[in-house]
Amino acid sequence: MQERVEVASSILVVESDAEIGERIARYLLDNGFETEIVADGLAMEAALRRRQRDLVLLDLALPGEDGLAICRQLSIERNIPNIVVTAQIDEVDRILALEMGADDCVVAPFNFRELLARIRAVLRRAGPRAAIDDGKARTAYLFAGWTVDLKTREAITPLGDTAALTAAEFDLLHALCENPNRVLTRDQLVDMTHGALRGPFQRSIDVLVSRLRQKIEADPKNPAFIRTIRSEGYLFAAQVSKR
Repeated sequence: MQERVEVASSILVVESDAEIGERIARYLLDNGFETEIVADGLAMEAALRRRQRDLVLLDLALPGEDGLAICRQLSIERNIPNIVVTAQIDEVDRILALEMGADDCVVAPFNFRELLARIRAVLRRAGPRAAIDDGKARTAYLFAGWTVDLKTREAITPLGDTAALTAAEFDLLHALCENPNRVLTRDQLVDMTHGALRGPFQRSIDVLVSRLRQKIEADPKNPAFIRTIRSEGYLFAAQVSKR
C-alpha cells in the first residue's frame, strides 16, 4: 500500500482587522495549515502572484473595496476556493456571496472550531493536493458531450473547453451525475454537497443550482439537464455513462 504523504494546505487570510487576522492565523497554524495574512485586495493580488493558495478566507467588509467583487474574482477568474467571513447577519448578504461563487459563508463572531471544520470541508470538496488515487474509483462521468473528470475536478464542455466551476458547483454536478433521472430533494443535495455543515446552504441550494445552470445549460431559463420538480426538488435529465 502506498503511504499517504501529508502536505500542509496553504491558506491566505484577507482580513482588514489585524487583531482578528492574527487570531485566525495563529489558530490555523496550530492546526497544521500554512497561513499568510493580508489586509486588502491589492495585497491579496500580490500574495497570489507570488504563490498559488489552496483556499482564501475573505473578509467581506474590506474598507473601500467591494468584497463581493473580490469573491467573484477568486471564484471565476482564479478558480480558488474561498470562504467569506461577514459580520452581516442579513440572509441577502450570504446569498449574494454564494451567487458570486463563495464556497461557504461564516458569520462573525464565529467559533474557531466551526471555522476550522468548514475550511477542512471546503478543502476536501476542492480535492486536497495530498490525495492518492487508489485506482478503484471511477474517474469520469460523460453526458451530452460533457466530461466530468473526478481526478482533476474539471468539467469539459462538448467543445473541449474547461468550464469555470467553483468547488461547490463541481460537487453539485458530481452529485447529479451520480443520480441521473432521479428526483433529489434540496435536503439530499445539501447533504451530498456540504454534509453536516449546512449553514446558509440549507436555504440556498437553489442559488447553487442557478449558478450551475448558467454554466452547463444552453438556455438556463429553460434548462434541458437540471429540471425543477415542483414541491420535490431537482432531476438531472441526462443519459450518463461512466468511464
